[in-house]
Amino acid sequence: MRLTELLKSDEVTISCELFPPKQGAQLENYKKIVKDMAAVKPAYMSVTYGATGGTSDYTVELADEVCNVNHIPALAHLTCASSTREKVASVIEELKEHKIENILALRGDIPQDADFPLPNQYKHASELIADIKAQGDFCIGGACYPEGHPEADTIYEDLDHLKEKVEAGCEFLTTQMFFDNNILYNFMYKALKRGIDVPVVAGIMPVTNASQIKRIVSLSGNMVPPRFLAIVDRFRENPEAMKQAGIAYATEQIIDLIANGVNHVHIYTMNKPDIAGAILENLSEIYVRK
Repeated sequence: MRLTELLKSDEVTISCELFPPKQGAQLENYKKIVKDMAAVKPAYMSVTYGATGGTSDYTVELADEVCNVNHIPALAHLTCASSTREKVASVIEELKEHKIENILALRGDIPQDADFPLPNQYKHASELIADIKAQGDFCIGGACYPEGHPEADTIYEDLDHLKEKVEAGCEFLTTQMFFDNNILYNFMYKALKRGIDVPVVAGIMPVTNASQIKRIVSLSGNMVPPRFLAIVDRFRENPEAMKQAGIAYATEQIIDLIANGVNHVHIYTMNKPDIAGAILENLSEIYVRK
């Protein structure tokens, strides 16, 4: 199923993200995670490619497990900064062979200590999107940053680059995580004024242990509202309480999003089906699983 069939409707969708193993010996364990995640009945499941391509070898295999074994629509990530055009073309052919129709096209992190880009590499995600479109009939998504891309000088510069992605063939957008819904609402208003009118999927990260916050802020620079910091400070020494509070906070964010017309939510699950299941159980009358 092409994800735009879901995302262009008024139906509420909640999807989940998985990341593949770094080593083939772990693959069977990860397939069990896919099965457990599929059991909570997300609208679709995405499979990451690794920020620098480090786990890319098993992305297609795990995406195949999602859609062709567990019969949940799959969204395969494809990151280009660490890949040659030849490598990308070979992955696209693999996706065709496995009948995987949906790709999330990302630039990814620039490899350290490397000349970038080399002549056979992509410089921007918009180039990758145009290439995917030329090589197959895929439903192509892209990433967006409600707080602005860290490399952009202003949010408006970032929106200009985002519009380039949409014009290149990006059919929907998934946001980076955020912890204050007002940031997303302001971003969506600015994006619409810039003529970016494709569906936007809100990315939610349930923070279930206190150590995650420091890592999230250091990697992405996310603004963490005082209300959430108070939760972390109060429960950081009680892992089960922190887990429960993190699930509750993510649930509350999602309810507010849906109440304000943002019908499509993507949960960054960190490969934890129990976290996704707990959130979806909290939303049992809001998101009707099929």
